[in-house]
Amino acid sequence: MAGRGDPPEGEPEGPPGGDDEYRSVVFDESFIRAARLQEYSAKERMGDHAHAVRRVPPPPPPHRRGRRGRVFRNGPRQFLMLVLVIVLAFGTAVYLGVRSPYRPPVVGGAAQARMSVIPLAPQGPVPGGAPEDLFAHSPAAQFRVGAAGITLPAAHGAGDFSESQVTAALTTVKDYLVASSLDPDVLAGRTVRPVRVLLDPGQQTQFDSGFAAPADDGRHAPVGWLVRFDPGKVAQADSQVRVHGTLRYEETAPGTLEVTADHLFVYALRPAGARGLPVRDASLFTVRRELRFRIDLADLPKHSLELLSSETRAGPQDCSAEPPGTLRPLLEGQRAKPDDPAGTDPYTTGPSGTGLCGTLSRAAEPTPTAPAR
Repeated sequence: MAGRGDPPEGEPEGPPGGDDEYRSVVFDESFIRAARLQEYSAKERMGDHAHAVRRVPPPPPPHRRGRRGRVFRNGPRQFLMLVLVIVLAFGTAVYLGVRSPYRPPVVGGAAQARMSVIPLAPQGPVPGGAPEDLFAHSPAAQFRVGAAGITLPAAHGAGDFSESQVTAALTTVKDYLVASSLDPDVLAGRTVRPVRVLLDPGQQTQFDSGFAAPADDGRHAPVGWLVRFDPGKVAQADSQVRVHGTLRYEETAPGTLEVTADHLFVYALRPAGARGLPVRDASLFTVRRELRFRIDLADLPKHSLELLSSETRAGPQDCSAEPPGTLRPLLEGQRAKPDDPAGTDPYTTGPSGTGLCGTLSRAAEPTPTAPAR
């Protein structure tokens, strides 16, 4: 039986040794091809050669075939070079994108609202009387009361906005008008929150700074955002504000709706602290508000909007160059100051600090049947 070191079929035949004895020193073909020194042939050695061998250049690296039969040489080095080129290209694109002066504007940022407030001075003493008598004998006689005077137009789909989305946008605008023009606490200056919460968060900073530091610069007039009276000087004589106006809408850009509100609000006011009943010392104060809003599709679920511009004309009140922190109604029997508006220097840079002013037409004033007592 053969041992563990014997071949499976026993000892090979033939003399000891044989070819197997020199197998470990036999050079195969691959070894010969890889040799760097090669002996000259007998015929070559007959020539004039100083050396018996010659140096053979190393063979080229083996080819590695990639997908689709492509041949890659020095694979790792080419891969690193490719990665480097991609990184450089990406870095250059980012750098040019950051530094380019022609970058498109960021979409969705809230713009600052533009606003103007024009007081309307009466041409004579302010008519007074009972609120119901004043309303009945004024251009506001047929106006509706309160929020009922802010009517929504028929809603139709507009571009990216469906009919229901247009209705939701118009409802948000109406809520803003009610909060900013009819809320008793807002009118009396006790709060601004019902108005602020309806604004796009990007405009709330402008809103807050206008109330903290009113300025006649077309950006920071509190009464550009809402109707507000000084509770130390005037009070509402009748809570039923007369309202009339229109709402219009259009899609001005994909996914953006603009709504224009043009409304008259007529208030019956009396001096603060007056206690007499029935009220006989009331006077009417008219505010015309032309507001332009922007609402995009992202604003709808948040029930918010942007105020783009606000134009307010209100009277009777005095002309004044002071920043309009509140409206300043003239009450029953009062007259506008005869002083002319302050002069304006066109050579002065920056905000002029001089407010605009108009004259209240006599046709806009009530003609009560009996003089106030």
